[in-house]
Amino acid sequence: MSTAAFPQSTADHSRGRPLVEAFFDKRTCSVQYVVSDPASGMCAIIDPVLDYDEKSGSTATASADALLAFVRDRGFTVEWILDTHPHADHLSAAAYLKERTGARTGIGERIVDVQKLWKEIYNLDSLKADGSQWDHLFADGDIFHIGEIDVRVIFSPGHTLASITYVVGDAAFIHDTLFMPDFGTARCDFPGGDARALWRTIQRILGLPDETRLFSGHDYMPGGRPPAWESTVASQKAQNVHLAQACNEDEFAALRQARDAKLPMPKLILHALQVNITGGHLPAPEANGTRYLKIPLDALPYAVWD
Repeated sequence: MSTAAFPQSTADHSRGRPLVEAFFDKRTCSVQYVVSDPASGMCAIIDPVLDYDEKSGSTATASADALLAFVRDRGFTVEWILDTHPHADHLSAAAYLKERTGARTGIGERIVDVQKLWKEIYNLDSLKADGSQWDHLFADGDIFHIGEIDVRVIFSPGHTLASITYVVGDAAFIHDTLFMPDFGTARCDFPGGDARALWRTIQRILGLPDETRLFSGHDYMPGGRPPAWESTVASQKAQNVHLAQACNEDEFAALRQARDAKLPMPKLILHALQVNITGGHLPAPEANGTRYLKIPLDALPYAVWD
């Protein structure tokens, strides 16, 4: 893990308009992004998906390979592979893409707290809960670059302890905070989640300029509409269905907690977190050459029984 510190600043670092290409993964309703600087051809891959079939235990790299093919066809150079948080609904392809590109990997610095939490749940004594599985851990206010475009990091807890937002020029990659306005906001009932923290995170995001493009990490296609993932600060303020029902932190926390109590856990949460708290590295093969995931029983008292 790099120990070099990125500068912190409260100044406006929104200059630049990156090109953004989205890749929707229909299995998990996840959105992966390639964000690039048109001047330099440098790019970052954000929240890449490693294909995983929980019924057979099979993994594949078709989704990640599609990102690489796009980058190759456009003549881009991958500078960063970034995750917004440790995902509960898909396996991260960050480690695979690092092997293929040599690009640096990054995630929020509070990943160490998530690692400590889930290390106990999985009883993974050998896991280093220090974030060393990534090349850099980002803190709130850090500034770095994709090509010539400034990237500012906003610590964005609520959905998880470690969530961050990447503000790349006029585009913000907000993942599990705000979804499209017709679907609302993210759940906060995972271990380490906090509805009040999410409310405060949302207020920070909505404090960005109204024209800021917001890119969500999932879309669940309410009403059967086609997948969508791009909104703006202005459209979220005017149209988000949850924010229309909650005018303050107390109302939002009550709304979010009531909704979350009725939601089942994501089907891949126990599969995905074991991989994602290690930067997308799959467990090492055992003596017979096979890799194994551990699934703790009765560790999450959140079952919503039919």
